[in-house]
Amino acid sequence: MPLFKRKPFDLAKPPEDLEPSELVYQVRFTKEIFRDYQEYLNRINLYRQRVWMCKSTGKSNLTYEEAMVTEKHAIQKVQQLPNDLVAPALRIIQFSMLSLRDLADLVTKKLQKDLFVGAELYGKKDDGLYPCRVLKIVENGVGKTQYEVALLGENKKITENAILHGEDLVWKKTPFNRKILKSFIRESTCRSIPWVLHEKLAQKHGISTDLPEELRSKFFLQGGQLVNRTKKRKNENRNNVGEANGESGKFKRNKGETGKPDASKEENNQPEDEPVKYPIDDLLVKPGPDDPLFTDRPSPSRDFNVPMDCIGDLLMVWDFCSSFSRVLNLWPFSLEDFENAICHKDSNLVLIVETHSALLRILIKDDGEYSLALQNKKRKSKISLITWTEYVCDFLEMINVTELCSCMTTIKRGHYGLLDANAKLGILRELVCHALETDLIRGKLDDLIEQRRALGATVRGEALEYARKKREEKEQLKGESNGLVVKENSMESTGSNPHMAENGEENGDMMEEVISSRQSNAFVNSRKQLNGQSKKGEKQKLDPKVEAENITNSNEKEEQKQLTGEKKEDQEKKSKEKREQRKEYFKREMERTKHPDQSLR
Repeated sequence: MPLFKRKPFDLAKPPEDLEPSELVYQVRFTKEIFRDYQEYLNRINLYRQRVWMCKSTGKSNLTYEEAMVTEKHAIQKVQQLPNDLVAPALRIIQFSMLSLRDLADLVTKKLQKDLFVGAELYGKKDDGLYPCRVLKIVENGVGKTQYEVALLGENKKITENAILHGEDLVWKKTPFNRKILKSFIRESTCRSIPWVLHEKLAQKHGISTDLPEELRSKFFLQGGQLVNRTKKRKNENRNNVGEANGESGKFKRNKGETGKPDASKEENNQPEDEPVKYPIDDLLVKPGPDDPLFTDRPSPSRDFNVPMDCIGDLLMVWDFCSSFSRVLNLWPFSLEDFENAICHKDSNLVLIVETHSALLRILIKDDGEYSLALQNKKRKSKISLITWTEYVCDFLEMINVTELCSCMTTIKRGHYGLLDANAKLGILRELVCHALETDLIRGKLDDLIEQRRALGATVRGEALEYARKKREEKEQLKGESNGLVVKENSMESTGSNPHMAENGEENGDMMEEVISSRQSNAFVNSRKQLNGQSKKGEKQKLDPKVEAENITNSNEKEEQKQLTGEKKEDQEKKSKEKREQRKEYFKREMERTKHPDQSLR
């Protein structure tokens, strides 16, 4: 069943009380029935969108029908796995914590050692390698397993029987590959990491569904489903916090009000949108507040020489070759040149030959199924202008796609250029899909993902540092303004005139003498009045000079403030320019991780 947003999609239930003679609308490929024509159209339009994923292969950006066809082909390939290997593979898969790629590699490695009756291999005997078939598994009681095999001659006729050890048997062609195993793993499980088999499938092959001891601290079974303890605890805490905030927000008190609910909460009492979990399909991305509004959708370009149903394959193959041109040892080429080469009828165009050869070399270096197929045919690993079509035919034999295998006769006759664009791009598409599964390309992709994560972490770190500095500056300015207010208040209380300050000191000394001599209160009060009169007299005499000094000081302070402000503006301007430059740099680096060889284009 195709997946929608990486989750199973439930089909519409048939309407109730349907009459035998009632006219209805039925979806051809899902057999869903609708009474209402608008509901039928909405469902058809949803199925035609490229938002579906094949559960078996993991391919995305498909329509519902394309996902169904891809899943059907994958299931047919999975059924080719020998029955004797199904149970051992399922035991390895059950409750494994490995990634899909690592799990497929582990299953491949272990199953190559598990030989079964009927397996066709090569046996080592008398310093020679002969085709043979396993007839019987013999236990010798010492702990080593031996195999009774039949050595095969021409037309697979049995020439003689022999007893061989496991290390003397070599696979002629493994009955499975990584791609088939990945589909097998996806098809056999109901969840990933830890991978859990479907309950009926596990019971059929006698595999335990009890959670292993080492996973019980992290997971538990609830209603037949495996639940992560940590995630459940976080969700419960989040729900509890949300409920608590909701209760407290109902009667939030405002300043100067008692017992009144928060008006802003009542006005904005709208359900909040759930946070979007990325990555998501492009069609589901909503425009941001700063994005321009596009009222008229631009009409799609149809200025192509290839048929419109081939445009996706054309762009995909060209983008892959351009993005990984260094790994493929290909000189970058334009989309227009590539399209013209596809439409050309010449069979040995340099662009076409080099593109096929580069993709085939990647498969040969991977030492996978294609490399084994070439070894069995005793072909050389060097691809030339004369022999490249032979390697293409070997690849088509290996993948065994009916639509493409019909082209082999034309290619073998040396008339590759006579193939239509659909066939040419179909071959290149399959080559790219297999190249993406090689260790070389996967390693390159892993490196790019790590670089992207590191860049993202750096960007977030710089943003947090900038926000922290801004907060500190605000707090510092707030502290300085508070200090200035306190200083002004203290200056007002003591007086800002230095002469008055000196007078105050003299008066203080006189007051201390009076207090120390313990005179009467009347005498002290009289001295205070005299001191007050002397202050007034001196203040009146010094007013013009003090005023001039105050004006000069205030002008100097204003000039200093102006200079400081200008310096600060320059610093802020330079800092802003530097931040913008850093943003542009990170943007370019992020784009480079999408297209690693963009600098060559």
